[in-house]
Amino acid sequence: MGSTGKTSSAAAPAAPGRTTGPDSQIRTFKGTERALRADRIGTPGLLLSVLAASAPLMVVAGVMATTYQVMGIVGQPLLFVILGAVMALFSVGYAEMSRHVHNAGAFYAYIARGLGGTVGAGASFVALAAYSTLQCGIYGMFGFEVSGLLERHFSLTVAWWIPGLLAVAVTGVLGALKIDLNAKVLGVLLCIEVAMIVVFDTSFAAQPGPQGLSLHAFDPATLGGAGLGTTLAFAVTAFVGFEQAPVYAEETSRPGTVVARVMFLCVGIVAVFFALSSWLIGVATGPDHVVATAGKYGPQLIFALSEPRLGTVFVDVLHLFFVTGIFASMLSFHNVVARYAFAMGREGLLPGPLGRTTKASGAPALGSLLQTVIALLVVTAFAVADDKPAGDPTAPVLQLFTWAGNVGAIGVILLMATASLAVIVFFVRRGAGRAQAPRLLCAALAALALLVVLGYAVTDFDVLVSAGQGSVLTWLLPSLIGIAAAVGLVHGRVLRARQPELHARIGLGNEAFQLDKAAGAATPATASAPHEEN
Repeated sequence: MGSTGKTSSAAAPAAPGRTTGPDSQIRTFKGTERALRADRIGTPGLLLSVLAASAPLMVVAGVMATTYQVMGIVGQPLLFVILGAVMALFSVGYAEMSRHVHNAGAFYAYIARGLGGTVGAGASFVALAAYSTLQCGIYGMFGFEVSGLLERHFSLTVAWWIPGLLAVAVTGVLGALKIDLNAKVLGVLLCIEVAMIVVFDTSFAAQPGPQGLSLHAFDPATLGGAGLGTTLAFAVTAFVGFEQAPVYAEETSRPGTVVARVMFLCVGIVAVFFALSSWLIGVATGPDHVVATAGKYGPQLIFALSEPRLGTVFVDVLHLFFVTGIFASMLSFHNVVARYAFAMGREGLLPGPLGRTTKASGAPALGSLLQTVIALLVVTAFAVADDKPAGDPTAPVLQLFTWAGNVGAIGVILLMATASLAVIVFFVRRGAGRAQAPRLLCAALAALALLVVLGYAVTDFDVLVSAGQGSVLTWLLPSLIGIAAAVGLVHGRVLRARQPELHARIGLGNEAFQLDKAAGAATPATASAPHEEN
């Protein structure tokens, strides 16, 4: 059911022991300017937009090489298989939730529907902070790569933050345009990225290292070692992106079907593709030599392995499309942040004007502008701190990209674990626990696994951001997510005390919800309200 102009309603709260009925309803529809334009994007467009956020070339050339280099875990391919299973478990409950709740605030909307408006408010600020930091961090990698290309091919010395700031401006403009146009841009860039990876993967398989097509990397014994926990947390960042599909639910033609389909497709594609690529990197060097080779070449590992097999021209083209892949990821995350800001503005968690769309494009232009301003401030701050004449070559990657990326990953893992719990509570409270038992079991298992990963990520944060023991960064950076959660929880509590009707709308968006409607039709005098606080 899309936001097409029909009035939607949801039950309003009465008192803590709330009941609902025909005379106690909250109207949630606020007009077409408060709704994202429906039927803008179908299954192919949504799949491409979501996969673009996973930045396959950036993961293969950046994350995988760094993981082999720093963590020294040969079994990285097996780890992608294991994490793929965890993400699939998470997707079972998350996808079912997407059939009942269509809201651009996805994570926080689901959490609000299950755990109450106050917890939902906390989750909304965590989501905004997590995805904003993820997006801002990518500007560091983009600036670093572009400045490197200019130096290599044109002998131009350009500080990384100059192309970084230009990317902020271009992304901001595209983010205010129609989502179907964005999907086309992302789709073209993604297809090129995947084609490049397939080419060098094939070359690695055709010309393997001294151990041939060894399957040693899939031996569970390869996961031993002190770096396992940090490798696990690091690898999770490769999957970040698939969970964004419900953010676009209001803009799809059939959200109840398309969103769930895209999530499962995305998880399956990412798990298989990344497991295969990381295995073939080990094949190209030989499993016994992959860690040492990664230590020698660092982030240039893929390029160093490709050049003798495919030639200098291919490697130059690969560098170029590495940059375009990074840009595609930036644009994808920008679109997600803009829609979270829109959803929060529409429900009173942020200033109301953010909850409006433009008539021309149907896009959340002010939400896009907000993320552009945040990115501008962050990149500028790192540029000012970079006091070297031509820029510190390590700052954009080892600081902006690494710090922001891992802070964002912690936020997303926390949201996923909390959302899994919210899914269970949502269906149990509505009397659907027995019918949904298999899905709820999957959600419970996913929550436990994600909490384990979160524990590793927080306790080993010094390794994740390459900070020394005792560094202030080890607690300061993760605390940003804690601060965002605290601000959101306090804000939600204040709304509940001072504006209970506004608090009751948290997570409702511009849509009525299927289970509540069914429950209301069956027992209009006793159907439970949407946001009962624990």
